[in-house]
Amino acid sequence: MVCFYDHLLKNKVTTPKGGLPPVFPIVLYNGSQRWTAEQAVDRVVAIIQSDRNKDRTDRIITRWLKRHLQRLGAEVHLDQLNSLVEDRDMLAENLENLVKKERLEGRQEGRQESDWRALEEKRKTVRHLLSFGVLSNDQIAVATGLSVDEIVKLRIEDKH
Repeated sequence: MVCFYDHLLKNKVTTPKGGLPPVFPIVLYNGSQRWTAEQAVDRVVAIIQSDRNKDRTDRIITRWLKRHLQRLGAEVHLDQLNSLVEDRDMLAENLENLVKKERLEGRQEGRQESDWRALEEKRKTVRHLLSFGVLSNDQIAVATGLSVDEIVKLRIEDKH
């Protein structure tokens, strides 16, 4: 963090008088206890409340969080979030919804990837069966679960 601030000052991105940007560390949690947004928000709020410049710190962190959550696609009304200290429940809800959304998207991507790989394996099997030249399109369709039209397409592709 100190190196980052030093870099900003050396490159005249900012001045000591102009102020330094807040650094909000994000940690990927890998602990044995289940993580909850409510606990995480409560910890941040406790840090803000213990700061001498709590109003300024609250404004800065709240503004940063709103921008970051918007970029990530949070769907709860962020324009109503004015203070992390005052609106901690709303923020916790935003974070929980975002985590659920990301998990759902990850699962959907995983299923799509799995479906695509399964289809490719079936096509590979069809090509292998076609190479014997013994089975009909109907027999291969029954064996692989692909449609006869798909078998015909693969047969044509293999001839080219």
